[in-house]
Amino acid sequence: MFRRPILIAFAALFGLTGIGVLGYMVIVGMGPIDALYMTVITLSTVGYREVQPLGPAGQIFTIGLIFGGLGIVLYGASLIAREIIEGEFQRTFGRRKVQRQIEQLSDHFIVCGFGRMGRIVCKELLAKPVPFVIIERSAEALRDAEAEQLLVVEGDATEDHILLQAGIKRARGLVSALSTDSDNVYVALTARELNADLLIVARAEDERSERKLLHAGATRVVSPYVIGGHRMAHALLRPAVLDVIDLATHYRSIELQIEEVQIPKDGVGEGVTLLDSGIRQSLGIIVIAIKKPNGEMVFNPSSDARIVEGDRLVVIGQTANLRELERRLHAG
Repeated sequence: MFRRPILIAFAALFGLTGIGVLGYMVIVGMGPIDALYMTVITLSTVGYREVQPLGPAGQIFTIGLIFGGLGIVLYGASLIAREIIEGEFQRTFGRRKVQRQIEQLSDHFIVCGFGRMGRIVCKELLAKPVPFVIIERSAEALRDAEAEQLLVVEGDATEDHILLQAGIKRARGLVSALSTDSDNVYVALTARELNADLLIVARAEDERSERKLLHAGATRVVSPYVIGGHRMAHALLRPAVLDVIDLATHYRSIELQIEEVQIPKDGVGEGVTLLDSGIRQSLGIIVIAIKKPNGEMVFNPSSDARIVEGDRLVVIGQTANLRELERRLHAG
């Protein structure tokens, strides 16, 4: 979009054209078409023949019109050139600044694709908040991401050097939310090759692609249509359950949230029972399950269940209490 000085320059040029037409009609006595023709060839300095001989007054008017037109054209051209140069400089400098920020990240997430699903993922990551980098090749989506001041890498997420540019070797996880299953398969395959320990969540449009994505290296596969169908069925059959799930999983919820908390080494909760940890009594948090480092899931654990380093607690409670739980666990 043009800035105001450039719009003023264009308005001045059109205004000068109107003055020229009116001047030739009044001073020289030309008709409207001839006056417009003379004004255009004078302002553009093309040097075509005059429609009719000009007297002294007409010649002086033409000289003034030429100088005025050249001044406005040069002024407008300088403004446009400055906008182009400054814009290119800002884009180049901005990308280098973003790349330096990305190079300083570690244990971050990479979101491949800033489409409808990618934007929702980014909102959730922002609400946590956790660091993440977006990979996108669409110019429009890039502008949207940059407008929100998000870290973004321009390019094709299926290419090795783009993933490396996003810091995949230092990343904690990757979301592949590209528009086609074939691209998501290729991203999963490439990402797994570059980082064997990476958590990879991939989108699948077709249920048949789930197996291919898992074989390609995806840790989890999410099908929007399958999830949407299940939610619609729950809305019909178990609406109260769905209400609780929506309340607890929505990123804007301040009343209730389901969270996953990892027990750190030498943390306050490490090596004690759930009863001694005070998670349920003092914080009013419900421990839904304990996921062991070997993948075993213990649902509705008893109060004498012992939590050790590497355990992941799946808990539900008020947002403030969940934050207090994380603070306590890492206090040691």
